[in-house]
Amino acid sequence: MQNRQLFYIELTLINMLDGTALDAIVAKHKPDFIVPEIEAIRTERFYEYEKKGITVVPSAKAANFTMNRKAIRDLAAKELGLRTANYRYATSAEELKKGVMEVGMPCVVKPLMSSSGKGQSTIKSEEDIEKAWQYAVEGSRGDVVEVIVEAFVKFNSEITLLTVTQNNGPTLFCPPIGHRQERGDYQESWQPANVSYKDIAEAQGMARKVTEALGGAGLFGVEFFLADEGVYFSELSPRPHDTGMVTLAGTQNFNEFELHLRAILSLPIAEITLERAGASAVILASENSDNPTYTGLETIAALPKTDFRIFGKPTSRPYRRMGVALAYNAVGTPVDEIVEKAKHAAAAVKVQ
Repeated sequence: MQNRQLFYIELTLINMLDGTALDAIVAKHKPDFIVPEIEAIRTERFYEYEKKGITVVPSAKAANFTMNRKAIRDLAAKELGLRTANYRYATSAEELKKGVMEVGMPCVVKPLMSSSGKGQSTIKSEEDIEKAWQYAVEGSRGDVVEVIVEAFVKFNSEITLLTVTQNNGPTLFCPPIGHRQERGDYQESWQPANVSYKDIAEAQGMARKVTEALGGAGLFGVEFFLADEGVYFSELSPRPHDTGMVTLAGTQNFNEFELHLRAILSLPIAEITLERAGASAVILASENSDNPTYTGLETIAALPKTDFRIFGKPTSRPYRRMGVALAYNAVGTPVDEIVEKAKHAAAAVKVQ
């Protein structure tokens, strides 16, 4: 007779910015691992959980620093000496105006706590400052009302370097991923990105420094600007990255989610290899809905060397990411062709 085990999942809805409620959930379930997936969490509680023997992924320090742009930027620029854009912080529209004058225009404004481009805008003139402040506050997650204003970097391209830290092995890097953004949010990503040996070596060195400083094991999405003068550190996520969804097209021997899980469970990762060239393109909603529906799935499913994922979000709003289209071909295929194929596939799906 086979041994059988019964597993169940209990879902509990709480405000994760409520530290007392978060403590109660942890005390009740006594988890072995806590894997933070969003910014709006009372992350300072994680230090106490680690002291109790719970593994926070990648670490309590990583969760705290990377959930707040102020902490991670100061770590990168001031403590580690990485090249970053000139920046200032502001807690009011008046402070923002002062910061804009100091870093110069054009410049970019972002909430300290946000993701997927929420609250991010570009200031090109003084008339944009008040609007940028209000938009940043509206797009902020958590209870921190503060923004970062960054000087505009004249870059040639942007990349994400998926970086895997391990408990019992060296830090590993995935082939670089290129991406294009609109409204502060990625629209397409592709792998491999065309990056010089010099730039990729510099980016890997930066990624290794910052992830080692944060500690723990897991997959980080480290973003960089590539400019004529070299590589600029931009941002970091302590979890699978949105641009890394291109790996779901089978571009690597392990996709980003498999790498994250292996690192969390201390399973060996012998190597990360490029298996295909691939691209992803987002499927966007165009309107507000409490019951979004999809058309065109049969069309995209019939396309060769193409795949898709629908996220199952219960509501939609204009420009909200509702899914992703994937395309792939043999290594060496021009990535521009694959990107266009992914964009064509994404356009076939309509969210209504």
